[in-house]
Amino acid sequence: MAAAASVIAVPLALGGLTSQSYAQGASPSPSGTFGPGCSSISQKVDTVKDKVSQAAAAYPQLSQLVSATVRAGMNGTLDGKPHITVFAPNDQAFQKVTVSQLSSLLGNQGQLKKVLNYHVVDQQITPDELSKGSFTTVEGSKLTTSGSGTSFKVNGKANIVCGNIKAANATIYVIDQVLQPPS
Repeated sequence: MAAAASVIAVPLALGGLTSQSYAQGASPSPSGTFGPGCSSISQKVDTVKDKVSQAAAAYPQLSQLVSATVRAGMNGTLDGKPHITVFAPNDQAFQKVTVSQLSSLLGNQGQLKKVLNYHVVDQQITPDELSKGSFTTVEGSKLTTSGSGTSFKVNGKANIVCGNIKAANATIYVIDQVLQPPS
């Protein structure tokens, strides 16, 4: 019942995100948030004080990720980890997954945790580290990042649409695809 209340409360609590500066144009290493998806972020909420699950809930385009994290029972786990990076699939990323794949994933808590943990790295990754990065995820597999300026990809496929969002215990990079750990 409490989990159901959380899933219902999350969309109601959705607001804006940070009061950070936004990088303009291409630069060698953005210092604030960057990317075309950042324009939909309101500057009313200061997420730097919030743990990662609260910060993600403040971004309306992450509502499906927040719901999946609650469903997997992971929000407390992620909030308890210090200095993590989350490659957070936005709602458009979840829309690219077929209905049957998404239904199967959401119905299997173990697989859901595995996929979600593949989006988390146990270190804070700076924009400088994204150009040719290789990182071990909490799930245990590697993911790679590439690009320059303010244009980066994860695993050569997912675009970082809004990056370098700060939370109390995490750096969040919003991506446009749900990543799958290697088989």
